[in-house]
Amino acid sequence: MAKKDPQEMPVEEKLKTLYQLQSALSAIDEKRALRGELPLEVQDLEDEIEGLTTRIAKIKTDIDEFQKAIVLKKGEIADAEASVARYKGQLEEVKNNREYDTLSKEIEFQTLEIELCNKKIREAETRIKEKNFELTENENVIKERQADLEVKRGELDEIMAETRAEEDKLKEKVKDLEAKIEYRLLTSFKRIRKNARNGLGIVYVQRDACGGCFNKIPPQRQLDIKMHKKIIVCEYCGRIMIDPELAGIKPEKTHAASEEKKTTRKRSIRKTSTSKKATDANDME
Repeated sequence: MAKKDPQEMPVEEKLKTLYQLQSALSAIDEKRALRGELPLEVQDLEDEIEGLTTRIAKIKTDIDEFQKAIVLKKGEIADAEASVARYKGQLEEVKNNREYDTLSKEIEFQTLEIELCNKKIREAETRIKEKNFELTENENVIKERQADLEVKRGELDEIMAETRAEEDKLKEKVKDLEAKIEYRLLTSFKRIRKNARNGLGIVYVQRDACGGCFNKIPPQRQLDIKMHKKIIVCEYCGRIMIDPELAGIKPEKTHAASEEKKTTRKRSIRKTSTSKKATDANDME
C-alpha cells in the first residue's frame, strides 16, 4: 500500500494526528517528571567527584614536589657540611692571614647555606602537613559523595527500569506519528511546544477559552475551529487550536449555556407561578 503524502492529508486528520502526538509527548514528559531532579543530582555528583579527584591528584603531586625538595636540600646540606669540614682542616695549614680570611668566609657562607636549607626543609615539612590534612579532608568528602552517588544512581535506575518499557513504546509511537505529519507543520509544532511553559503545542477549547493560556476566544473563531478547514492558532499564546470533540474530549458546559439554562428555568418557574395565580383567581370568582 502506497504511503500517504503528509501534505495531502485533510486538515481534520492533521489536527487529530498532532493531538495524538502531543498526548504521546506529554506522557513521555510525565515519565521523565517521575525522575524529578535525580538525573541532575547524579550529574552534579559526578562532576563534583571528578573535580575532587583532580584536586586530590594535584595535592599528591604537590606533596611529592615538597618531598623531592626536602631530599634535594638534605643533599645540599651534606655537601655544605663536607665543605665546612674540609675548610676547617685547611685552616690548620694556612700560611698567611689572607688565606685564613678566605677560608673563614667560605666556612661562614657554607654555614649560612646549611641554615637556609634547614629553613627550607622546615617550610616544606609544614606544607606537607597542610597538604596531607587537605588530602584527608578531600578523600573523606569524595567517599561521602561516592556513597551519595550510588544511592542516587540506584534510585534513578529503579525508576528507569519501571518506566523504560512504556517510554520506549511511546517513543516508537511518536516516531510513527511524526512521519505522518508534514515537515513544516511538525517544525512549527515543535517550536511552539519548546517555547510553551507546560510543553503543550496544541490545545483544545475549554469554556470558550484557549486551553493553554485561558484567554477568551471570539465566537466566530470558535466556529472556525469547529469547521476544521484550516490550522488556527491562539492569537495570544500561539498554540495550535483544536475542537474538543475532534480531540476526543467531552466538551464542558460553557458559562453562557449555564446562564441560558438558568434563565429558561426562571422563565418556566415564573410562568408556572403566573398560571397558578390565575387559576386561584378563577376559583375565587
